[in-house]
Formats: sequence, C-alpha cells, structure tokens
Amino acid sequence: MHPLVQLARDTIETYVRHKRVPERTDPLPSDLPKRAGCFVTINSQGRLRGCIGTIEPSQDSLALEVVQNAVSAATRDPRFPAIDVRELADLDIKVDVLSEPETITSLDDLDPRLYGVIVESQQNPLKRGLLLPDLEGVDTVEYQLEIARRKAWLAPDEPVRISRFTVARYR
Repeated sequence: MHPLVQLARDTIETYVRHKRVPERTDPLPSDLPKRAGCFVTINSQGRLRGCIGTIEPSQDSLALEVVQNAVSAATRDPRFPAIDVRELADLDIKVDVLSEPETITSLDDLDPRLYGVIVESQQNPLKRGLLLPDLEGVDTVEYQLEIARRKAWLAPDEPVRISRFTVARYR
C-alpha cells in the first residue's frame, strides 16, 4: 500500500474510532511534492462513500493535506452519512495528488482520461466545480464539463473559465 493511502487509512480509522487524528505521521517518500492539493476518495462495496479534496494546498505539507481531506471524506461529505466503525474493514481508499491547474483556451486541450477539469464562473469565482480525471463512465469532454458545471451550480450557457490538471493516483 502506498504511504499516502496508508496515511489516509490510518487517519480515517483513528478518527472514526477515537475522534482524533494520528499523533504523528511517518515521513513521505522524497519524490512526492512537499505541498499540493489532493483528494481522498473512499469507496465501499464498489460504491462511492466519500470524496473531499483541495484544489490548491491549504496545509503546510502534503501529509497534513491528506489527513485533513481523509477526515473530511469520511465524516463531512454532505452526500453521505459519516463512516462508522462497522464499515472500516470494507473501505477502498485512493489519494489523488493534483498538479497545478492550467487555464485552457480550447476544448481540444482536454481529455477526460488524462486531465481533470475545473470550471469557474466568470461572474462569480465562488461558483467553481471540479471533476477528477479517468472516472468510470466519463468518456467525453462534454460530459466531463457537464458534471463539473452541475457541481458548481452553473447554468449550461453561463460563461466559465476552464482549467485542467493531472493527478498522480495512489491506491
């Protein structure tokens, strides 16, 4: 198991069982960025159970970013109730570390298998939606953008800025 996934798993288990985060974390491999946005995705029995992340780093280290997002994915994803102790053994966890987003000028610069997308309203920067790359069933740029727009509560014709990013996915 990759150290980032182990950190997320340990964090989720400690938080669900004891309502605290682990007191210390092992050092991460040196090939990982010191700071980065990341998403922690939790599945159970083949179904999404929680997914929370940050587009840009909000913590002092990638390890702390994973800890924060693991707790949030397990307990604060508004689509799901908090994970309880009985579920811990069945969790499948992945961690996606995001590259720095880059603005695109053409939809030809997108590929839903390679790039995640961020759509942001040109009128209201608080209306922003993100979709990770390489998701099952998301095979076209149009569908990827449609989902990201819905997540941001954007109308289909509302003008947006579009950015793309890559992820390093760890399971």
